[in-house]
Amino acid sequence: MEKAYKLEFTEGKDESLSVSCCGLSRTEPLHSFGPAIKPHYLIHFVLSGKGRFSIGGKEYPLEQGYGFLIPPEELAFYQADEEEPWTYVWVGFGGAHASELVKSMGLSILNPVFRSEKEEELYQAVKDMMEHNTFGVANDLRRNGQLHLFLSLIAEGITIEEAGENGRADNYVRRAVEFIQSNYCNPIKITDVANYVCINRSYLYTLFHNATGMSPQQFLSTFRITKATELLQLTSLSVESIALSCGYTDPLVFSKSFRQIKKMSPSAYRKEMQKGETRRNREYLKQVEDFISQVNQLNS
Repeated sequence: MEKAYKLEFTEGKDESLSVSCCGLSRTEPLHSFGPAIKPHYLIHFVLSGKGRFSIGGKEYPLEQGYGFLIPPEELAFYQADEEEPWTYVWVGFGGAHASELVKSMGLSILNPVFRSEKEEELYQAVKDMMEHNTFGVANDLRRNGQLHLFLSLIAEGITIEEAGENGRADNYVRRAVEFIQSNYCNPIKITDVANYVCINRSYLYTLFHNATGMSPQQFLSTFRITKATELLQLTSLSVESIALSCGYTDPLVFSKSFRQIKKMSPSAYRKEMQKGETRRNREYLKQVEDFISQVNQLNS
């Protein structure tokens, strides 16, 4: 008979990542689960003892310090050892970003097993989730915060195996682009981008140029100016405020970069857009007037 201490929660449907269940189990010899499926992601981590885990047609013998992932709707089976039954913690989770996050960690049905030396920290994270088990915003945030910590501890010990050199290169470029998209509004430099993806600047330049035809600096400048054109069209913010909003601490540097890419100053660009908007408004007004005239003719 399994001695389990477990909790289940209402998973936040609109959350990017949230806990759906968690627990601690001290199993009896040969205690098993499955074959069965779960509706959410489920990660087990072995604190002591041994057992075996089967998924995707493969079986994995596991012991203390190892863990395994069960993706949602995937048939899985696991069983405690007869002589040294295992004790493990587990966390079930879901959310809009769960699939992407698990993939980025390098875990999948083809690579479901991981090793970690953070046994105590992983146990404490789950213990904290279980201690904050009642409904309420504070406890929801606490549990989901511990979920992020739990997954980060696992990720620290996982080496992601990319699909060859091209796979690694694409991953570096993708992460660099994501960093720029999230931080263009700050005064970042290309060295910051390179440091984030953990490669040197010259290597980043080569990968970026091969993938996009632009240098990282050109991409950053183009992305910032593209955001600036949106602000010039859609807001009445001053040029100085738009410069700061797009990561430029010096409005003169912003204007120079803007002119290089758009072939006109920010102020001139805004005036051109306003002229175009006025023309579109007049065309729309004429269409409305023509429609009203047609309706009047029908009613006369």
